Order: sequence, then C-alpha cells, then structure tokens
Amino acid sequence: MPSIKVENLSKSYGSFKALDSISFEYSGNRVVGYLGPNGAGKTTTLKIMTNLLRPDSGNVLINGINVNHDSVVALNKIGSLVENPSPFPYFTVEESLRFVGDLRKVPKDTTTSKIKELSDLLRLPPLKSRIGQLSKGQRQRVVLASTLISDPEVLILDEPTSGLDPFEMKIIRDLIKELKNDHLVLMSSHLLSEVAEICDDVIFIGKGKILARENVADISGKFQTSQVEIEFLGADLTGVVKSLENMGYNVTTSNGSKIRIKFSGKDEERAKILADAMKLAPVISFVSVGSALEDAYISILGGTA
Repeated sequence: MPSIKVENLSKSYGSFKALDSISFEYSGNRVVGYLGPNGAGKTTTLKIMTNLLRPDSGNVLINGINVNHDSVVALNKIGSLVENPSPFPYFTVEESLRFVGDLRKVPKDTTTSKIKELSDLLRLPPLKSRIGQLSKGQRQRVVLASTLISDPEVLILDEPTSGLDPFEMKIIRDLIKELKNDHLVLMSSHLLSEVAEICDDVIFIGKGKILARENVADISGKFQTSQVEIEFLGADLTGVVKSLENMGYNVTTSNGSKIRIKFSGKDEERAKILADAMKLAPVISFVSVGSALEDAYISILGGTA
C-alpha cells in the first residue's frame, strides 16, 4: 500500500522559517490537496519530499523508506512534478520520454507501451515534435507523462494545471481522477474548484505551519456558511437591502441590481431567503456563491495571507 509520512519537518532560509515542524501522514489510494497562500511552504515541502532540498530537521518517509537516508530506494516509486521542470528543448517528445524511462531503468518494451498509453491519455503532441517548439501546455503534459513512465505508486504534483487552458486542465484533472484508483497523489493547487473536484482530503498550510487537515466530504458539515446572490428587476436596491436587513438577513454586498446574503447554508434557510426576496421585488436570478471548501479556506487561512 503506498504511503507518505512527514515527521516534524522544518526548513529556514536565513531568518525566514519556511516550514515549522510540520507533520502529516496518508496511505492508500487517494488524492490529497495541499492548500495555502503563496509563501505558505507548499513547494518547500514538496521539494524536501522529492530530495530537491534538505530539511533542517525532521524526516520524510515514502512507503516507509526515509528519503534523506536512502533517497534512491525511497524515490524509486515516486513520480514528481515540482516547479514546472522543462525537458531538453532539442529532444523530441518520444526521445524525452525514453530518456526518462532509461533513467528510471524501465525496460524498453515497457517504455514503448507506456508512451503509447500516455500519448492517448494525455493527448500528447506528435511524438516526433521537438520539445522546444511546443506550447507551455503541451510541455506540461509531456512532463506529466514522464512522471508516469515508471508507473509510480506515489505522485507528488506541484500546481499540475497552472497556466494551462481549460481544455488542457480538463485532460489533466480527468487523468488525476483516474490515477487515484490505484495511486497515492499529493498535489498543491490554488484552484479550490479543482481540489473540490479531485481530492479526497486536504491539508491547509499557512506561514510554514499545518493549520488543519480535513476530509473533503466532511468539510460541508463543518463549514456551512454560504452566500446567495440575488438579482432583482427594476428594484430600488437601497429599499430592498433595508427591508432584508430588517428581516434579520446579513446582506454583505450590493452592486447594481444584485445583492449577496450570507447565511448558514441550510436548504430551509435558502428557500426562506428566496421567498422573502420575491415579496420585495421581481427576482431575475438566485444563485449560490462560493463553496464549503472556499469557506473552510477563508476561515482557516484568512489571517495568514
């Protein structure tokens, strides 16, 4: 069973403490989201986990093997994409993938079959294309393919869809959702909708400290605060807002013909808001704003940005 274990990990850059004795542990087939603002320590953690950085103290164990003590064995079953590495520009797509296969000591016939499989899954550019002539998104897909050549049990992904267009993002998201059936994936992301769609668990990190760990399915029960946006037709918005506030509603914003109301997230209260709003003026639209994961992110990390 694949596993990752981070024990009391600390790292400083001069006087700046990037990681402050963080710990977490996961095993089995799942996707874990690693969330936090810029500078929170996400990439530093992933670099240490893949032996690109040495910690000041603490340990990382992959499948029970210490990365610092036996990196070759520990990383043998890891595929990683950290800080957008770029393949050699003069290689073709096929040469780049075969190069990685050779480095990872994958049998040549296995590499050939994996290239065919990954080319289809990730819709790679033609295999004879030069890396230097590819778009950023195409290179990103080639790099992701290279992390999968050796069929690793554990994947460490740093913002895997960063800078990609919606078409490319969907390809990679769909692949990660498929991979979690038989892999353990740890991925950082700034896109909460992406994390909500893909991940089973989330870790919240801020200013180098783990602030919370949650199961995605449980978050909606713990962080129920939500908002609805209501658009009215030809209404005196000032009067509408005043009336709603007199009813006890928390009107957070008003702009043009729209207002937002913050509430508990319960369906009964949502229905009452709509009924009361319709008494005041014709309602054009009534939509939910944000998500439970966004509410959790703001609640847990709001003071650390």
